[in-house]
Amino acid sequence: MNEHQDNMQLFYPMICRFLEQEADPYYDDWETVGQVPRAFWLKLGQAGMLAVDLSEEYGGTGADFGVTQMVLEEMSRRGFGGLASAFNIHSNIVMPYLEHLASEEQKQQWLPRMACGEVLGAIAMTEPSAGSDLAGMKTRAVKVDAGWQLNGSKIFITNGMVADMVIVCAKTDPAAGAKGVSLFLVDTRLPGFSRGQPIKKIGQHASDTAELFFEDVLLPENSLLGEEGKGFAYLMQELPRERLGVGAQALGAMEGALALTLDYVQERKAFGQSIGQFQNTRFKLAEVRAKIDMARAYFNHCVNLYRQQQMSGTDAAVLKLQLTEMQCETINQCLQLFGGYGYTLEYPISRFYVDARVQTVYAGTSEIMKEVIARSMLGK
Repeated sequence: MNEHQDNMQLFYPMICRFLEQEADPYYDDWETVGQVPRAFWLKLGQAGMLAVDLSEEYGGTGADFGVTQMVLEEMSRRGFGGLASAFNIHSNIVMPYLEHLASEEQKQQWLPRMACGEVLGAIAMTEPSAGSDLAGMKTRAVKVDAGWQLNGSKIFITNGMVADMVIVCAKTDPAAGAKGVSLFLVDTRLPGFSRGQPIKKIGQHASDTAELFFEDVLLPENSLLGEEGKGFAYLMQELPRERLGVGAQALGAMEGALALTLDYVQERKAFGQSIGQFQNTRFKLAEVRAKIDMARAYFNHCVNLYRQQQMSGTDAAVLKLQLTEMQCETINQCLQLFGGYGYTLEYPISRFYVDARVQTVYAGTSEIMKEVIARSMLGK
């Protein structure tokens, strides 16, 4: 057993126990209100689960980054798709951006408070008229004497309603295309920042999603993350980890949906026997199991590549494409075995089904993933 496996075995029981006590009894309520309460984030921070692989000097646990993926997987396995997405943004995306790109002053300002849950993070790329086409964004940051003046809007921002700090992508050189994009750390208390009404979605209800507005927001000089004009390169650098997190969510959700289905088909009777005795049921479940095992093998391969800093954008695109499409396909098959009950809110499989659908859309659509993979083979 290697050090990473030891790490996993050490953390896994604690993660399960925490979620069992602090999330299982309340999650349905969070889905109803459309938000995970701040108190829960603070408890996650106290348990050391918000910054598992962040360096200890910034308030993290200093464990292997694979443990963060394990938290995502376990949340998803329990049917907490919205929580997993919110956690993925805060802990698996925003904090690593800061750890890799921020100045020491910025790290000290934000990371310890993010690690304890006092500050929640979001990242704002998508705009009403620019989703995957980041080079087409209209949000602008103009250099002024006091720092930067930010104007524009973003949409479909996970954690947008609760975020205390948002990494915002903005054009600093409109004539430079993708090379004119920069990243900014935006304190949501600043004048000129506002949020729209929460966006209502078909699934992942506990994950709040918002439209954000920036009207002459004056950002201090030290709000620039990394170097001016390198925003697009930074996004490409950090996207593999985001897509790993989405892959972990897909794996966990597939495992959770399969477990529910196995229980159901052994209890439900039809024509004098459990529906688990019908060949069609057995074959469908066998297909799901085989797909999950294949998915896990490639996921583990990518985790090891990431540890060695060898995971490419193409690796991440293959992972994201295959696991999220597989998630939708396998959970659809599972729901079918529930018959009419699968379409009712009373049975948790229905939440697995609606929560899965957005996985092929955010963090890069399946179509964009195919384009990334094709470009790696054929060039531009």
